[in-house]
Amino acid sequence: MLERPWYLSYNYPLAMTAVALAIFGLIVIKSATLHAPDGAGDFVRQAVYLVIGFCAMMIFSFVDYHLWQRWAWPLYIINIVMLGAVAVAGHSALGAQRWIGVGHIVFQPSEPAKLLTTLSVAAILADPKRSFTRLSDLWVPLAAIIPPTLLVLKQPDLGTALIFVVILTAMLFFALPNLFHFAAYAAGLALAGAFTVLSPFVLRSYQRQRLLAFLHPQNDPQGSGWSLMQSKIAIGSGKLSGKGLYHGTQTQLGFVPEHQTDFIFTVIGEELGFLGATLLLVLYGLLLGLSMLAVTAARDRYGLLIAAGIVAMFLFQVLINIGMTVGIMPITGIPLPFISYGGSSLVTCFMAIGVLLNIHLQRYKMTFGDT
Repeated sequence: MLERPWYLSYNYPLAMTAVALAIFGLIVIKSATLHAPDGAGDFVRQAVYLVIGFCAMMIFSFVDYHLWQRWAWPLYIINIVMLGAVAVAGHSALGAQRWIGVGHIVFQPSEPAKLLTTLSVAAILADPKRSFTRLSDLWVPLAAIIPPTLLVLKQPDLGTALIFVVILTAMLFFALPNLFHFAAYAAGLALAGAFTVLSPFVLRSYQRQRLLAFLHPQNDPQGSGWSLMQSKIAIGSGKLSGKGLYHGTQTQLGFVPEHQTDFIFTVIGEELGFLGATLLLVLYGLLLGLSMLAVTAARDRYGLLIAAGIVAMFLFQVLINIGMTVGIMPITGIPLPFISYGGSSLVTCFMAIGVLLNIHLQRYKMTFGDT
């Protein structure tokens, strides 16, 4: 039984920080979609997604995370089926086929796939029947991560494919008993990454150009370098305190493409300035720091691995998204957690926080039963 009531063990600061980030994002989306054809509708939909996400977080925070371990293979199969359905009957937009419709609901399966992959692959690494004392044992988690990664690459969605790899890497760091094995994995990963970028058989030419545009965006200012150059202009023009909500020229005149999704940090930088961007980074710092409490509080190997995978997922998305908007990271189309417009991303982020909350909640629990 629990040594103390659940309401005394609940990680309220983590839940409140996630909600604060989502509200921050809602405010910025209002400005980003102000002149969009259906801007008011986008704002209302994001508000609805926020409510749904909050409810999902609360539900997941009280679901014993060991349930996901017992249901690892069904979760994995559901994950593959969803991603496979996108390849067969997905909706296309902006040159990508990433969405699927169920009735009147259209969602992006690659977003929940991040969490489902974490929960299922962590179960493989936490299996007491596997010691992973030999380098050859790595084929099992690698074989599990390849199908969802290839299905996402086919959409094409390089950003999410990279997130799968980062999640696995973080979990392997904690799971492998031999650091030499982890180093061997990291070396192989580096070679695979170089092959992916250079090989014409993996990435299409426009994807490669977009990926490498951050090095010399001025070489193609009207093409692959346009988004980055306009993003840097917008962020730089915000200076200390910004131009004010709804008053960003680059934002409101539509110079930065996809500024309500992938490039939403440009809206923050231009309209709220350095101070607004710093506030966002402080909130992310709190989110990641409080999430690490779940890593340190995990009672078992499975809890440790899924907490590490989720924290790595959030950290990687924040670093890459903000980094690409300021020109220090490749442009990969990764949404900013809790901030970018989109129900699939927002609800998935809240569900992931719910899993972390449950891991932290059970730190004093000997057996999962009545509270």
